[in-house]
Amino acid sequence: MLKEEILKYLSMINDKLAQREVKGEICLYGGALMCLVYNARPSTKDVDAVFQPASLIREIAGEIACEFDLPEDWLNDGVKGFLVNHQQKVFLSMSHLNIMAADAQYALAMKALSARIDGTDRKDIAFLIRELGLSSAEEVMKIVEEYYPRRIIKPATQFFLEELFDALHDR
Repeated sequence: MLKEEILKYLSMINDKLAQREVKGEICLYGGALMCLVYNARPSTKDVDAVFQPASLIREIAGEIACEFDLPEDWLNDGVKGFLVNHQQKVFLSMSHLNIMAADAQYALAMKALSARIDGTDRKDIAFLIRELGLSSAEEVMKIVEEYYPRRIIKPATQFFLEELFDALHDR
């Protein structure tokens, strides 16, 4: 999904909430965060988010999926199992829907914790490292450890970050 499409679908959620006279909130994570908030890439495969009221927004997202032939889980809250306390900011405020965004440090911590070498995570992490002005794997690990206990951070995360910094320094 391109940035413009995501914004259109979020606007439709706002409109459908307005029809029901209900206020809602969506907080973005993952690819949607990188695409919409940080302009790090032009598209994402889905919108990872947490939202309230959850059942109503899930129902509305299903209606939009049917109308635009989208995957049923184009808007999903699968990320909620990985969340810890973090700062959020208002990205976009509509009449009946506030779109919130996780801050860059938290986005980096989440992406680094998963340490997925394939896909877009590597580029997203490199983007966030530049955005935050970080210069070492140790600085990134310090941020990750601010959010997640050391015992759940895989050794692969440290190796992934060291390799990434080696590649960034070789350029």
